[in-house]
Amino acid sequence: MDDRRIPMTNVNKEDLRAFVAEGFVALGLTKEDAGIFADALVFSELRFHPGQGQGVMRLRRYQQRIGNGEVNPRAGWSVVKEGPALAIVDAHNGIGTVAAAKAMRLAIDKAKANGIGTVIVRNSTHYGSSAVHACQALEHDCIGMAFTNAGPEMAPHGGREGVTGTNPWSIAAPSDKGFPVVLDIALTTAGKGMMKWHEREGKKMPLDWAITPEGHETDDPTAAMMGPLLPIGGHKGYGLAFMSDAMTGVLSGGGFGLTPYSDPQKLDVSHYFQAIDISWFMEPADYARRMGEFVDMAKSRARRPGVEEILVPGEQEARRVAAKSRNGVPLDDAVLADMRLLAEELGIKQELRELGPYTGDTL
Repeated sequence: MDDRRIPMTNVNKEDLRAFVAEGFVALGLTKEDAGIFADALVFSELRFHPGQGQGVMRLRRYQQRIGNGEVNPRAGWSVVKEGPALAIVDAHNGIGTVAAAKAMRLAIDKAKANGIGTVIVRNSTHYGSSAVHACQALEHDCIGMAFTNAGPEMAPHGGREGVTGTNPWSIAAPSDKGFPVVLDIALTTAGKGMMKWHEREGKKMPLDWAITPEGHETDDPTAAMMGPLLPIGGHKGYGLAFMSDAMTGVLSGGGFGLTPYSDPQKLDVSHYFQAIDISWFMEPADYARRMGEFVDMAKSRARRPGVEEILVPGEQEARRVAAKSRNGVPLDDAVLADMRLLAEELGIKQELRELGPYTGDTL
């Protein structure tokens, strides 16, 4: 395969957020919900590699989903059952990211009243990055946890057909290091978005990303695109993904396993949110200090040959946020061109100011 770099252009962060919010209002969301969704997509665009596909390119996908009836932009949500520290919520096939933000807010409220709050959502749709929702808890001196099930893209250990989703997890905890410690992982080694990115760049992919439909290992993203994804850590990642469905779709009475995304009119995704009030255990400042000590312990360990620095979860993403906020948000030129087409189609007035081509070495 040849090696080619995907051209990217830096755009103004505030313009990008306003553009996406205006687009979602044009697609039928309330102004409040459009703001929630725009904030989540820009959060993801700042933190993650664009090939992961959780950023502003989702505006086009939601135009399609709303247009063909897959998602109801004004569905609202309802509490099915509620206790002091627990709740089940029905999202009515609405915008998953919005339902997730409101469910985590409910979990936080319960945590502040009772020490811990857990909310499970059923009958939802794609909710974006798990870190978006886990990090909500940080603003309230809580530890946040968020995970979801998804369409059956991951093969069970030893199998060659999908049965669980990428089922991403995030756990967010504050520290006194200037950035929170945030685990944000899919339970597959990679997703189809990164495979497509490698395909466009003419690069081979690692052998542990996916297999062909016949069950063979391959480093060719094109050959693997129609096959299932592989779990992190072999049987261990598969076990985590399986139990994620057990704690979301199975427990909530929603979809699980082969069900999510099987009906285009009812995507049937389920999510899990938990907030833990740090002040129940200790002063939040003491917790942040102790986490800072833990970070220092990890970063001070002897390094393997060729390793310049030891990082902790969320540190690399915090650096991306700082760089993109300072220099502009790099967008794939194909995505930027499509967003300008969307502006014409939806009547979006907000401009996207270009700050020059992206020239960095890493994303």
